[in-house]
Amino acid sequence: MADDGSDDAGGIDESDDPDPDSNRDLDPDTETAAPPRLVEPGASTADERRLVAGWQGRYFEDFRVGDVYKHPYGRTVTETDNVWLTNLTMNLNPMHFNEPYAAATEFGERLVDGTFVIALAVGMSVIDVSANATANLGYDRIRHHAPVFHGDTIFAESEVLDKRESSSREHVGIVTTELRAYNQDDELVLSMERTPMVLKRSHARPSAARPTGWPDGVGTQPEDVEGRVDERPGQEDS
Repeated sequence: MADDGSDDAGGIDESDDPDPDSNRDLDPDTETAAPPRLVEPGASTADERRLVAGWQGRYFEDFRVGDVYKHPYGRTVTETDNVWLTNLTMNLNPMHFNEPYAAATEFGERLVDGTFVIALAVGMSVIDVSANATANLGYDRIRHHAPVFHGDTIFAESEVLDKRESSSREHVGIVTTELRAYNQDDELVLSMERTPMVLKRSHARPSAARPTGWPDGVGTQPEDVEGRVDERPGQEDS
C-alpha cells in the first residue's frame, strides 16, 4: 500500500485536535507544563463553576428519635452470594449448598444463609446511619421473620430509637436504630437493633473541598473555582 504521507491512527486526523498543551500554564520554576484543566474554557454552559458539598453521611447531630430512613437501592440476592458466603464462613448446613437435600425439605429449595441477609441489610444502612461511625457497639434482638431465596430482592430501612452522648468520648455520640429488611413482596424478612458510635459534625468538620476520607489538597480546590463554595452538607433541616 502506497504511503501518501498521512498518519492514519485509527481514523483520527491529528490536525483537527486541539493543541494538547493549549490549556496548560507553564510552571515558572520548572518551565514545564502544569497539569491540564480538563474542562475546556467555553465547554460548560454554566456562568460560573462552584464546589458543592455532596452527601457525606449523617453525623450525631443529624439524628432525631422517630425518624425513619428508607435506604436507597434494593439488592437482588444471587446463588453466587449464597455459595460464596457459605464457603467463606465454613457453614456446613446443606440447606445452603445441597439442592437435592434442600428440595426434600418444607422449603423445597436452598435457603440463603441468614448471616448474609444480616450483612446485606447492615451494609445497605451504612449510607444513612453509620458512614461516620467510629465503631459498632452491638447488634441486638436479631430476628429472621421469613426465609430468603435466590432471586429475592432485599430492601432496608432504619428507625432511630435512641441517641445519647458518650460518657467517655466527647467527639462522638451513640445512636440506636431498628433495622428492618423486606423482600420484593413487602414481606418482613429481618429485624434487628444496632448501635453505632457516630462522630459529631463539630469534631469532623467536613467540607466541600475535603469530605470524609479525602486528604487535603486533592482534586478541585476553592481557588480553582474562584472561591465559590457551597458548604451545605445535604442534610435535612432538624
